[in-house]
Amino acid sequence: MTLATSPAHIKIDNLTFDYGGDRPAVDRLSFEIAKGEFIGLLGPSGCGKSTTLRMFAGLLAPTSGAIVIGGENIVSRPPWERNLGLVFQSYALFPHMTVAQNVAFGLRLRKVGKEETASRVAQALRAVRLDGFGSRRPAELSGGQQQRVAIARAIVIEPEILLLDEPLSNLDARLRDEMRFEIRDIQSRTGITTLFVTHDQQEALTMCDRIAVMNGGKLEQIGTPVEVYDKAATPFVAGFIGRANSIPATLASTAAATGAPQLLHEGQPLPPPVADELPAGISANARLSAVVRPHAVRLSRPEGGLTARVNRSVFVGNMIEVELELAGGHKMVAELLPGGEEAQLAQPGADVAVTWKSNDMRIFAA
Repeated sequence: MTLATSPAHIKIDNLTFDYGGDRPAVDRLSFEIAKGEFIGLLGPSGCGKSTTLRMFAGLLAPTSGAIVIGGENIVSRPPWERNLGLVFQSYALFPHMTVAQNVAFGLRLRKVGKEETASRVAQALRAVRLDGFGSRRPAELSGGQQQRVAIARAIVIEPEILLLDEPLSNLDARLRDEMRFEIRDIQSRTGITTLFVTHDQQEALTMCDRIAVMNGGKLEQIGTPVEVYDKAATPFVAGFIGRANSIPATLASTAAATGAPQLLHEGQPLPPPVADELPAGISANARLSAVVRPHAVRLSRPEGGLTARVNRSVFVGNMIEVELELAGGHKMVAELLPGGEEAQLAQPGADVAVTWKSNDMRIFAA
């Protein structure tokens, strides 16, 4: 598990929430967040990410475990004493209020004076690039503008931590693309420690400093976008983030020529694995899974090694997607640049040699 390199601002320690079903919704979750970090909670529906956010916000009480902020366990504090800003999926703006009144709502509850409220509301609207929109009603705004009002309302109270619960899921594709960068820019300018819940891997990869990948209530891996994409710690992470080929393999004792570990698929050799990335404790003939991204797969004329037949080749604009069938009927995908020699080889029915760099392959126990 990768932890933040700077001192922890937040420490989640064995956090558990049990609804009373077959398994806890969140199961002994533990990781740390540095001050000013933008952390994504990523996973499929039902993995426990939103439950974790609700425990942060004080909307749910943990079954066990701790949420430590600045050295203090806050799980017994009510929501209004946690100094958190929360942005919901649905924005939750008051339709009868103006933009400025919506943003000022939390300040009024805290009995902040009128002059200071006006100043902080103006500052928050500038931060989200909505200067001059204070007198409008939510119905007069686009979806992206409404989302920015919700963020302004969350940050105007100067929270210690900002919680974002799938804030982009109600936007169309173009607005989602725009708001990904808007939210990241706002967070960078304000420096607020942020916890962001999403099921969208592209959002997590493009927005977050680190990503905590959850599955079945458990933490599978936490790391930078590059780490979870290129160095997936589990088969679930490899399959959930990006596209991945998973190729059944067995471990031969050693390659005859080099004495290095050798993986075989249906008797054909795969590119040699990096020795220290083999699962611990495996022995010869162990059943393994070799995982490689489609963009890392290379094709050439068959001259031994791993061979495949081209089932189909589809032009999708910036690449050619090639479906390959290995010995034994196992299928995999390669992504090639249009116009190159590899693309010319990838004709349906053709036999090709398949390879990739050792560093582009992850090995897991089957």
